[in-house]
Amino acid sequence: MDDRLLTVAAVLKPQGIRGEIKVKAFTDAAEDIAAFKKVIIDGVEYSVLSVRAQGEFAYLGLKGIADRNAAELLRGKSVEVARSEIPELPEGRYYIADLIGCEVVTERGDILGIVKEVTPARTDIYTLDAKGREICFAAADGVISDVDIAAKKITVNAKRFKEVSV
Repeated sequence: MDDRLLTVAAVLKPQGIRGEIKVKAFTDAAEDIAAFKKVIIDGVEYSVLSVRAQGEFAYLGLKGIADRNAAELLRGKSVEVARSEIPELPEGRYYIADLIGCEVVTERGDILGIVKEVTPARTDIYTLDAKGREICFAAADGVISDVDIAAKKITVNAKRFKEVSV
């Protein structure tokens, strides 16, 4: 069983007087948070009682957080879930946590760097550590030709990579 934790949101503030919290979702859609029955905040596991999604935000009701004062104590904390509770993604989709640390190579095998950050956007932006230098590239069509999470390797088309990297 995989007991690693993945951060799925950040607590922004209490919402109302009944202990609900407003979170910024780090998932593709705030509605995705409704799939989690339990979350971990600051090392404490909470059962999720309710989830309302609105844009990139979600409002969570958690067992044990009964009023605004209790919710206020969670402000600024990360909302995590056990990796074993995360649903499988369709083929061709990856969790950012799985991409971090992957080696990026060209189809010829030239090493370009190691993924240190992925910024979600309409076209995700990958930031590489290339021997102390930072290289950023957009994951536009035709740039990434293969992702092998098990081998921690991302293969890119060198020509397209040069067109979109800075």
